[in-house]
Amino acid sequence: MEKVFVAQKVANKLFTTEAAVDGALVEAAELMSVMLAARKDVNASLVFADDVQVKLMEAMKALSDARSAMVGVHNELNEAKLRLGIRTKMGLEDKAELSPEQRVTMRQAV
Repeated sequence: MEKVFVAQKVANKLFTTEAAVDGALVEAAELMSVMLAARKDVNASLVFADDVQVKLMEAMKALSDARSAMVGVHNELNEAKLRLGIRTKMGLEDKAELSPEQRVTMRQAV
């Protein structure tokens, strides 16, 4: 299989994974918001379920660390792509929101 097609397959999965991590972080943040509002809605004390809030913050920190790690993966894969002599066409679209057919097409450098 040509390098360019292998690289495209990896890039597509990278974009999907990055979007999934971001999506999980968004969902966790929304959960925190809903939990805090729910506590107020039932007139519970500030200390009520504090341990749950702490655990969720730990999970959000882990997701943030995962996001930073994915940025590192992205950068390393970009370097590997260049070492293989593969170049990408530049585009302004958010790759994570594009369908596989719409994603940036890779081609070998001439």
